[in-house]
Amino acid sequence: MAHTHTSKTDPVTINTEWLSDCSGCHVAIVDMHEKLLNVLETVQILHCPVLTDIKDYPKAKIGLVSGAIRTEHDRHAAEEMRKSCDVIIAWGTCAVYGGIAGAGIVHTQEEIFDTVYGNNKTTITHAAPSAEISPFEQVVTPIDEVIGVDLYLPGCPPHPAFVFDALLTLLEGRAPKATKETVCARCTRTMKRTGVTKIKKNFDGVPERDVCFLSQGYICLGSVTLDRCMSPCPANGTMCTGCAGATMQILTEPNRDIRTEVADRMSRMTSINRDEIISEIEYSAKSHYSYTMAAKMIGKKPTFLINKWIANTEAEYE
Repeated sequence: MAHTHTSKTDPVTINTEWLSDCSGCHVAIVDMHEKLLNVLETVQILHCPVLTDIKDYPKAKIGLVSGAIRTEHDRHAAEEMRKSCDVIIAWGTCAVYGGIAGAGIVHTQEEIFDTVYGNNKTTITHAAPSAEISPFEQVVTPIDEVIGVDLYLPGCPPHPAFVFDALLTLLEGRAPKATKETVCARCTRTMKRTGVTKIKKNFDGVPERDVCFLSQGYICLGSVTLDRCMSPCPANGTMCTGCAGATMQILTEPNRDIRTEVADRMSRMTSINRDEIISEIEYSAKSHYSYTMAAKMIGKKPTFLINKWIANTEAEYE
């Protein structure tokens, strides 16, 4: 990875681009608050969809690309960013893993357009637009399947502290402070063995404030999710949904999987059968795997049988 350390009299130029995502990653820049002023002392933002009206891609040192490759426009924009920037950061879970849009891989384009345009009470058309939107790619992909990436910063969005550190990493030419720890590393809840015998939905009752969700029978993905958020959800009474993506252990080992890892831990802390937990996660797999299923490290795993799980779930309603 190239170093971009310069003096304050020679500001580092930055381009940002917004592909198929919700804009949350760009909002995370503003969430740096006064720290943003420190960054702006040493950088010059050129192309940025929410801050500038520049349509082309000026030459820049650093490029932050958020969003997945979903349309032909996304592909073109990503390629232009790679040409114009010396260093590219895959910025946010959509750019790194495909994100929520990646859940579209289990549906055909016809099914998606029919749901959004043809069979939707909130629209006034019965046909998908053709000239107004850029054509869809065949599948949703993370940006590194289209362009080279120098630094990965997952998160939905990444906590402003990680955004700030990523920029300083490049500006100062040092190693990032981000670690491989899970969301559990910052969670203050206590894991303990309980006699819970039933899996609970997130709307079942009010969880105990200081006890691990798994111990209480709630499915929480904190133990299998990379910390790029500083654990705000567990701290505020909400189970982790895995928005920052799976841990490196799961991503790099073929036989490790989100559902089996969670089931192993949860079954040891409760009286719930391991297979029952696995089945529950498979039942709602599009939710539990939604952030990462477009990434080959998850989607191509021999243990990832999303179409089978969906078929089994749909069969229950027939």
